[in-house]
Amino acid sequence: CWAMGLTQHRNAVATIREITNVHLLLGAIGRPGAGLCPVRGHSNVQGDRTVGIFEKMPEAFHASLDRECGISSPREHGFDTVASIHAMHDGRAKVFFALGGNFLQASPDTDYTADALRNCDLICHVSTKLNRSHLVPGKTALILPCLGRSERDGIDHFVTCENSMGVVQMSQGVLSPASPDLLSEVTIIARLADAYHRDGSPVPWKWLAEDYDRIRDLIERVIPGFDNYNERVSSPGGFYLPNPAKQRVWDTPEGKAVFSAGPIGIFEPAPGRLVLQTLRSHDQFNTTVYGPDDRYRGISDARRIILVNPDDLLERNIKPGTSVDITSHWDGGTRRVERFIALPYEMPRGSAAAYFPEANVLVPIGSQAEGSGTPTSKSVEIDIRCSG
Repeated sequence: CWAMGLTQHRNAVATIREITNVHLLLGAIGRPGAGLCPVRGHSNVQGDRTVGIFEKMPEAFHASLDRECGISSPREHGFDTVASIHAMHDGRAKVFFALGGNFLQASPDTDYTADALRNCDLICHVSTKLNRSHLVPGKTALILPCLGRSERDGIDHFVTCENSMGVVQMSQGVLSPASPDLLSEVTIIARLADAYHRDGSPVPWKWLAEDYDRIRDLIERVIPGFDNYNERVSSPGGFYLPNPAKQRVWDTPEGKAVFSAGPIGIFEPAPGRLVLQTLRSHDQFNTTVYGPDDRYRGISDARRIILVNPDDLLERNIKPGTSVDITSHWDGGTRRVERFIALPYEMPRGSAAAYFPEANVLVPIGSQAEGSGTPTSKSVEIDIRCSG
């Protein structure tokens, strides 16, 4: 079972492949009570990918979508998060449309990302609440408030979510909307699409948005594994999507699982420097910080802190509680944050930790996991000095 502790290193892909090798050797894949578990934190981040929210969907998906919708979907690949930031920064992408989230705070290299957003001609946020991304508006900006998943939506619509285990379940709001004028994300998208296609579209956008069952019927016809979607998701507990490895079905030329080999990654910082990881506190869910305390680590009323091995602090003549400036180093460039409080913490020598998103300023946009493009937020080379 792993999460960002493994994926946010330069050798993350090779490491996870090696873990897979070990499980194959043990015969643990496809065995009850065993197997691999890549944890994805958001409630529907897995489900988004399953139904096509991905910049490199395969041809089979495009062909099925085109057949069912009467369109010709673009085959050119899009941008992942890091590539989209570069595209906005370079002027190759001029419109940023966000369905929820707090893009600025969640992304690496905060200052670079902010400059990229400012370079856009139009930024539009569909949001349930205000966040810091709204403070970097580009040349023109819109904030479209929308219903939260906890709020009732019209005729008792419900949405569905897929968790990290591949289980699809229904989710229905029960609270009264904050305003009677709020629209759901689905309705906002449908109305925008309908307005764009002034001369008509083969996709009946408004009709689909009127009843989410119709959208699920469409998904059922496009995506394998969603047979009897509406019926099965309405049952208690929902349903499992197909998982070939669980049944030991291998989509390989050999029809068997294939072992892989990769280089052993060794990250050695320059003398006198530390390796920083960003992490979350107890009272935090991604970029949403509910309170300044961290019961996991015994920290109260503080977030601009850096945790360092006591011997590393002693070696640098930094007393616990001292205000320090942190500089990260990557490819000849530096990034800097000031006035973090240094606290001793039991961790390996040469290691340090600071909270996400406050320390994202230090994460270089150019440092990514080889093979996945994930920012290396767990392997940031830094030095720390007492604040002047």
